[in-house]
Amino acid sequence: MNKKETNRVQSLIKTSRQVLGDCALENGAIVAANVEKAYYPRTAHNYHYVWPRDASYICVAADFLKLPIQEPFFDWLTERPEDFKKEGILFQRYSPNGRMELRQFQPDQTGTVLWAIHHHFKDSPSQTYKYEALIRRLADGLCNYWRESYFFLNTTDLWEEGHRRTSTKMENNFTYSLAACARGLKLAYQMLNQEEWLKVADQMVARIEMAYDQKEKYFLRNYGKIKDPNVDASLLGLAWPFEIVKANDQRMVNTVKKIEERIVIGGGVHRYEMDYYDGEGSGQEGAGAWPLLNFWLSIYYSVKGEKKKALEYYHWVLERIEPDNLIPEQIFDDFRKGIKPLAWSHAMFIIASQYLGYLPKSTLVNQS
Repeated sequence: MNKKETNRVQSLIKTSRQVLGDCALENGAIVAANVEKAYYPRTAHNYHYVWPRDASYICVAADFLKLPIQEPFFDWLTERPEDFKKEGILFQRYSPNGRMELRQFQPDQTGTVLWAIHHHFKDSPSQTYKYEALIRRLADGLCNYWRESYFFLNTTDLWEEGHRRTSTKMENNFTYSLAACARGLKLAYQMLNQEEWLKVADQMVARIEMAYDQKEKYFLRNYGKIKDPNVDASLLGLAWPFEIVKANDQRMVNTVKKIEERIVIGGGVHRYEMDYYDGEGSGQEGAGAWPLLNFWLSIYYSVKGEKKKALEYYHWVLERIEPDNLIPEQIFDDFRKGIKPLAWSHAMFIIASQYLGYLPKSTLVNQS
């Protein structure tokens, strides 16, 4: 990078640290966006809720920044979410005090929390004893709702659109969700050595393998008795962070090729084909590109060893961020702003910067 680019990246790192810190509340909750801040736009939807998935990515970014918000969040998870102790699974989102706001079952959230816990303690694994009860509740909860090849509750994926939920009648699964759960259970097994968790993880991986369409040459986002051929950027999660498929596996390479052909528009990565959610107004006026997905694709190419491609997707976002350094949920080619800043976007910027080697050495911990 030249000096100007270096200064911009370092300035964004500083802002990202502030944004992530702003979203970590006094009681340990980590919200997707702190709407009480003056910088939050009047027209954007209210994101002052805890999505455990978003918070997990934020915790991993905070690991890289040595920002100590993870364990207060794990404590919050242990005690606060409504019905979590009883049911052992996490639902769509919660108010900061722990009250459940929406009851969609999004299994990837539970798996992603396990990944975040493992990431936080990977250099001091003996310290996981503090959260043994939480780890067991999360892992046992996933296993209790799993029936060898599908969840017996209808599920939604990370984009949480109820009209696309799975059906127990169709025995189908979201591929990203299974990747998150399988990885989470494998990491839980590494931490606490419970054989049942590994058995269920292997069953989930087997279903993921079946989701690869041999004719069309990419992983389907939803597979069972019926299948969904819509190309979805969340399938990047198979390679990173969930490591179900290696980045250079030809199936993954083919899937990324489909993503680039169908949902990378003018350099910006969209969620999936024909996406209408914009996070502003009616929320259904046509989606923009998601910076966090550009950073995700950048991370994929960094893992694959293709730094030039990683930089292309990384800098596409940096070139479009306004001088306030706040990274939005979406970038539009018109007047719309949407949610800004989105903590998950800033978290993915930090992680992508780590993989590119741009974080100051004083803030680094080992990546995985």
